[in-house]
Amino acid sequence: MEYGTDVKNRLRRAEGQVRGVLKMMEEGKECREVVAQLSAIRTAIDRSIGLVIANHLQACIREELEKGNDPDQVIKEAVELLVKSR
Repeated sequence: MEYGTDVKNRLRRAEGQVRGVLKMMEEGKECREVVAQLSAIRTAIDRSIGLVIANHLQACIREELEKGNDPDQVIKEAVELLVKSR
């Protein structure tokens, strides 16, 4: 599967946020500030997961339809991936 630049850019931003949190910790920033940034990172990662699964689902459904197959199993697998990611 090919991953688009949009999801890679999201993950690069999250990577930068993690580095920022580490710096905040080294500087002794308040717990609330650190936790707020960690929550933002988690949200960014969750959205990246959703984007990866959505792109995968679209490609797999198209592929199954082109083969003349029912895409229900692909949809079920995508839902399971989403559930496991939480």
